[in-house]
Amino acid sequence: MAAGLFTNDPIIAQNFFLEIDGAVISSLTSVTGLDIEVAVSTTRQAGAGGVAEAIKAMGTRTLAPEITLVRVAPLDSPSDKMWKWFNDVRGTGLKATDRAGMRKNGSIVLYDSAKTEVARFNFFSAWPSRIATDGLSVDSSEVVKESITLQCERLERVK
Repeated sequence: MAAGLFTNDPIIAQNFFLEIDGAVISSLTSVTGLDIEVAVSTTRQAGAGGVAEAIKAMGTRTLAPEITLVRVAPLDSPSDKMWKWFNDVRGTGLKATDRAGMRKNGSIVLYDSAKTEVARFNFFSAWPSRIATDGLSVDSSEVVKESITLQCERLERVK
């Protein structure tokens, strides 16, 4: 390894929280889907005499991500902010007259061991499409967790 190749400590993926509209609303046990991706379209072009063929790839649009959050299931779901948001969407749907009101902006924020923010993924116009509770078993002594799926229009890593 070359001297000076690593000048900073790496980000450790164990301290992260969910913010919605600027307020921390939940601690999380895992997150997947922090994918920022551009769709690819290919085109073929014939060369001189129609024999040679060149294939070109072009970026067409940014794909909308689906973020999955896992957290410890709350004891009191009626007072939980995530459950309230999900139930509001489930109860009325994303009506054309109030789509903006049901969609929220938020962040997945990562911290180092000194509780300093080291990375931030901002998502925009998101809404919860699914909450799934872990399977239950009388043989288990595991904490009950739930997975929450957020549909987003855009995701950006800003830090």
